[in-house]
Amino acid sequence: MNTAFMEKHTQVLLLVATGVFMSTLDSSMLNVALPSIMKNFSASLALTEWVVLIYLLTITIMLLVWGNLTKKYGQEKIYTTGALIFSIGSFLCFLGSGIYLLIFFRFIQALGASMMMAVGPALIKSVFPQEKLGRGLGMIGIATSLGLMSGPALSGILIRWANWRLIFLVTVPIGLLVYFFGKQTCQPRNTTSPDAQIIKHPFDSLGALLWACAISMTLIMTTHATAICCSSKADSTLFIGGICLTLVLWFVFALNELRQPYPLLPVKLFRRRFFFMAMLSGMLSFSVLFFVLLLTPFYLRAVKRLSADQTGYVMMALPLCVFFVSPIAGRLHDRIGAKIVATTGLGICLVGLLLLTSISAVTPPLQVAALLAVLGFGQAMFLSPNSAAALAGVNHQQAGVTSSLLATARNLGMLTGTALAGLLFTLTFSGLTGGLDMKDFQPEYTAQFIVSLHKSFQAAAVIAAVGVAASWWRGKTPA
Repeated sequence: MNTAFMEKHTQVLLLVATGVFMSTLDSSMLNVALPSIMKNFSASLALTEWVVLIYLLTITIMLLVWGNLTKKYGQEKIYTTGALIFSIGSFLCFLGSGIYLLIFFRFIQALGASMMMAVGPALIKSVFPQEKLGRGLGMIGIATSLGLMSGPALSGILIRWANWRLIFLVTVPIGLLVYFFGKQTCQPRNTTSPDAQIIKHPFDSLGALLWACAISMTLIMTTHATAICCSSKADSTLFIGGICLTLVLWFVFALNELRQPYPLLPVKLFRRRFFFMAMLSGMLSFSVLFFVLLLTPFYLRAVKRLSADQTGYVMMALPLCVFFVSPIAGRLHDRIGAKIVATTGLGICLVGLLLLTSISAVTPPLQVAALLAVLGFGQAMFLSPNSAAALAGVNHQQAGVTSSLLATARNLGMLTGTALAGLLFTLTFSGLTGGLDMKDFQPEYTAQFIVSLHKSFQAAAVIAAVGVAASWWRGKTPA
């Protein structure tokens, strides 16, 4: 490998790693800040959730769009523009004066994040040979874990000694650094090369619109199921109508994609078992993860009565494990493939979730941290090998859309995990307390909180078991 190549692959790795660090730092800081945001704006749990959900929803919708547009504008331009938009959105979130304004600014922030997420892994694939792809993605796992690890502690300190708004200001200079560094690193590609050539074909605008509507309706029906179906007969009718509309939207979207010569969703790729199972298991793994990331801070703050910074320290256990295990998992993939490594990782996640269903009001915080570390170990064993397997099985022209699909699967998992966790917990807690919301929690409702938490984690364990099966049935990645 020559010196120029070494310099190029190091620069791209550093660029993508910094972008990943920034986005995961932002997300992990926000998870710890949610109880403070809910209290500051006197909002319900369902409304506060939308600070997270609008971010995940926007990213999930836009990832496929940006993945397809890389063929027209190039991966480099989309990535650097995304970093700039993310920085602007972060600064606006810092200025947000109300819960609805904050949610809108999170939407802007998510537009930039989706541009970076859509092409980050494809940029890694473009400079790493296939036999070292797992190693490269494993290094990105270190950046992911650093963001997740430092976020909770930093957020806790800022909330305790200053204000939760400062968590958004932290990522502004990082985003600007990524933008300017990316402009220097990502030079215009050599379009005379067949592999690097930008392809222009009609964009599936109808597919993008149907995709956005279907995803949005699915999320709305999931997050508001409790309020809509349980209040009155008229609302129940509205709920049933919404479910029917959602199913129709998914059906029409599927028909459109099957008939399009250049569909938004590359249906042919999903006919390959290794690809479909990688996407499915990836989505399920992140769904499970976000059950835990959403509910555990509320348990630590409400039941264990920990401060914001103490909560952050406990939550650090999960990404700390990812930091050490992720590069090892990437190297294991390069040696023995994804099937055994990734499936073992999801199996460990399942064990971690089953152990979390045993926590109570008297469980020591150190024990909670240890259980989170088990979950983090499993996630680290799964993520890099699963992503590397999907990318290794496609050519360069499919790398951009594959990269965006991997991120879409992860964000669908985050989205469904956040929505289902909130829905299941709220339904159970409301039923046990005579209709109360999480914002109405008092110490006398601790037993009901623990039961609701256990039910939610049990549901997550079922999802993890399905993910284990999907990962094992992935088959062999094409050479």
